[in-house]
Amino acid sequence: MEARALGFVVSPRLMGFFQRQALRFLEASVPDPVLRAKLTPSYAIGCKRILISNDYYPALQRPNVGLVTDGIVRITRTGIRTRDGVERPVDAISCGTGFMVADYVNTLNIVGRGGRTLNASVQDREGHHLGTTVRGFPNLFLMMGPNTGLGHNSMVFMIEAQARYALQAIQAIRRRKLRFLDVREPVQRALTERVQRKLNGSVWNSGCRSWYVGEDGYNLTLWPFFTFQYWWQTRRLALADYEMVPVAAAPEPVAMPVPAPSIA
Repeated sequence: MEARALGFVVSPRLMGFFQRQALRFLEASVPDPVLRAKLTPSYAIGCKRILISNDYYPALQRPNVGLVTDGIVRITRTGIRTRDGVERPVDAISCGTGFMVADYVNTLNIVGRGGRTLNASVQDREGHHLGTTVRGFPNLFLMMGPNTGLGHNSMVFMIEAQARYALQAIQAIRRRKLRFLDVREPVQRALTERVQRKLNGSVWNSGCRSWYVGEDGYNLTLWPFFTFQYWWQTRRLALADYEMVPVAAAPEPVAMPVPAPSIA
């Protein structure tokens, strides 16, 4: 699966071979030309997530299944009305709308230095370092953070690399008696810019609309390199990439008033 990165990122033109194979498989699997036309993508293979399934096409050809590709105009009290003017009665609606990857931390109110929230920092494209640390949020280590998703291999490998990297940081904090580690802004900016430059030439940013890419065309989801490159960059924590603040002298304890006991 790792070899698919050659077509996804290194040279999207290589995806042409896989696209021809997929179209031949579609033609062999779906003899009805009308249905086949509805199932034929209008974008380069890989631009959206590739579905690996051997029962998808057979399911759509069952006699009790209909594939409607006309856009939905509205949901009525009894069904769904599409742009062709037809209202189809339904008993239940299942919405598969993808993932909210651009604001994945918006339900958590994580506040960093200067009162900045993590979600605002991510939304404003301020960057990150290896999808694991974010400037202004000391001692915060993310799992499956920005630009660590994959379109070509297993996320488990990335998670293992992140866990090892975070563990090294925690060990360094304890060993050096640090108050916190915070990634340096130039380090964060340089890697973020490199990631985005690579993504701009990838198949994932080739023009289709997918949950990989935000409404403004910014890809905050995928890692645009080989997974072994991510492993290599996270295999050893580079303390030079971080601002290290030692533990300050402990302040004098402040006497707190003891509340009077309540009497029932």
